[in-house]
Amino acid sequence: MKVLTVVGNRPQFIKAAPLSLALRAADVEEISLHTGQHYDRELSGVFYEELGLAEPTYALDLRSADPTAMRPLIAEALERERPDWTIVFGDTNSTLAGAEASVAAGVPVAHVEAGLRSGDLGMPEERNRIAVDRIAALLLCPDERSAETLRAEGAPGTTAVVGDVMADATRIFAPLARRRSAPPHPPGTYVVATVHRQANVVQPRLGRILEGLNRLTEPVVFPAHPRTRAALERERISVAAHVELVTPLPYLELAAAASQARVIVTDSGGLQKEAYWYGVPCVTARPSTEWLDTVEAGANVLVDDDPDVLAHAVSEARMPDARPQLYGDGHASERVAAVLIDTITRRD
Repeated sequence: MKVLTVVGNRPQFIKAAPLSLALRAADVEEISLHTGQHYDRELSGVFYEELGLAEPTYALDLRSADPTAMRPLIAEALERERPDWTIVFGDTNSTLAGAEASVAAGVPVAHVEAGLRSGDLGMPEERNRIAVDRIAALLLCPDERSAETLRAEGAPGTTAVVGDVMADATRIFAPLARRRSAPPHPPGTYVVATVHRQANVVQPRLGRILEGLNRLTEPVVFPAHPRTRAALERERISVAAHVELVTPLPYLELAAAASQARVIVTDSGGLQKEAYWYGVPCVTARPSTEWLDTVEAGANVLVDDDPDVLAHAVSEARMPDARPQLYGDGHASERVAAVLIDTITRRD
């Protein structure tokens, strides 16, 4: 069996790593395609070095998030390779472009992280999730809540609850990260913050989020996405001395820092989950989240862009004494490989 995996941004490289290992172990041929949606070396190329991934078979190097630019080049790879499956991850424009190009080429799509919903249709990620779930042949869900969402929506694809491949990555790489990289401050004495979503890097939201970070009293390690840094400079938003603005950290270095922080402040879906698995409380600078279970468990607080609420939530953040296992057991990748093989066998 042959599969084409489509990736394009930082979280997708992380998700692809354990799945690549599982596919190899199952004797599945993987052809990888990197759209180039994220082209900064610290957000892209370094992942192939750090995570031990093979260089992509197809590196489109588009340096664009425009799915209309991606689709014809993905279509060319599909025509050349004729895979049994195309695997797409999450909710980016690369996800959407890969799914649409595959359907047009008659190649069935398997969507990893299917069924997630934040309820916020103003987010392009939410619209991408819905669009891909409507056309994917195989819907690989991280939990039963996601599967039930798809059933309620009448999604036509086959649904399978496999867990979350990012839990696999955390299980594999977090211990390695802590061995390789020292934390930026003594463990438990600092905050890690990331802000990158398009809605949060425009005014007044970015300024309000920074105002909240500026009010904190402990060090804030803030790896700034290139567009976040550009917006801070363009809008002349003040950054307090204790907010340490640094370049994007390599994945293992970020994992080492985040897993030993006192609190994580983020707008990243992936980091919300990682915080839970690390046992670090999370404060999310968004009005909603697709990872609602972390909020219901008391490990994650939604603060939107309110600086007062953000600062208070960070000061009061604690992990609950009891935490249910969320999003699988760290072996989702093996289940994904097994479902792909089983489905193609029954189809044939």
